[in-house]
Amino acid sequence: MVRRYFVPTRLLECGMRIDQSIIDSTNRILIARGTELDEYLIGSLRKLGISGIYIREGEENIDKSLLMAENEPVAPATLEKIEKLKVADRTKVQLDESVRARVAEGISFLYSNTSSPDFTTATKSIADDLMKAINENDALAVDINVLKVSDEYTFKHSVDVATMSMIIAKKKGLSRQEVYDIGVSGLLHDIGKSKIPNEILNKPGKLTEEEFAVMKQHPAYGYQILKDNEGLSDMIKLGVLQHHEKINGKGYPMGVDASRLSPFAKIISVVDIYDALVTERPYKHGFSPRDAVEMIMAMTLELDMDALMGFLGSVILYPVGSTVVLSNGERARVVENFEEAILRPKVVGLKTGRVYDLARDLSCANIIVQ
Repeated sequence: MVRRYFVPTRLLECGMRIDQSIIDSTNRILIARGTELDEYLIGSLRKLGISGIYIREGEENIDKSLLMAENEPVAPATLEKIEKLKVADRTKVQLDESVRARVAEGISFLYSNTSSPDFTTATKSIADDLMKAINENDALAVDINVLKVSDEYTFKHSVDVATMSMIIAKKKGLSRQEVYDIGVSGLLHDIGKSKIPNEILNKPGKLTEEEFAVMKQHPAYGYQILKDNEGLSDMIKLGVLQHHEKINGKGYPMGVDASRLSPFAKIISVVDIYDALVTERPYKHGFSPRDAVEMIMAMTLELDMDALMGFLGSVILYPVGSTVVLSNGERARVVENFEEAILRPKVVGLKTGRVYDLARDLSCANIIVQ
């Protein structure tokens, strides 16, 4: 049985296992969730001014039967049916390892060197890599399960937001320059967090009103960092400034409504919320991609509908060929996805061979992917 509890930093002991990730103001992971603490790490936490962290005890309660899903014996007739019904997903963004390493290094540089004369060049170099990855295979979609993992390990939240924003912009028919620029805006949307104290960024619980007031200034801080940069367009800067604004005027830092929101901000806002929901934070576990999508779909009073639909039409939740668990208990293989119903793919049951067309077959209306 796993137990999770909060421990003040002054009471930490060697051998305790941390149950959150510790990040710095550049969004780099300093201590990964699951790491066993030693004297050096405990001393580092104290130097960062972090008042306390979550600790985990006990073994993970893993459902081993789920781990067997891909190796479960499947009847030849079912395998034949799966192959016959399989429809390839829309072309997805793919980045090779060399690009991954280069982008990760570039992001670390940006957030640590906001006043460097090489700041703009480094930003555009990363955007060039992302643009090339999208254009090389004419990508029209993003596998958001992959993006979730990349945020936790190799990449930063900003790269995920930039990539998804570029795909949405491309799908909406924006010009090549606009697609490129929204990528730059996505890369830099959280640059203002470099000005937020570590003890607030890493607080393992709800922020106080005073702390949240400081955190809410990061879009304005980001704009201040970029405002005099002649190498970046006004639209890029507005995307950074407005990415936490809402169409109903209840966002921050200025509380502007839809009539004053830039097109970039409307898109980045949707993507930023999704990626924040699925990402591990110092104070919470990430939501599943399915739960995050459902939560976003319920935010129609806050998010631009056109941007929201662009997001839903640009992401792949259950890639063709993956194994899922249905609410009736059966494991199934995904054979086709539908843009208009990303939560309800067509699947084939591995034991029964039954075809579940979750999007179009009314007899499947009470079945969901768990």
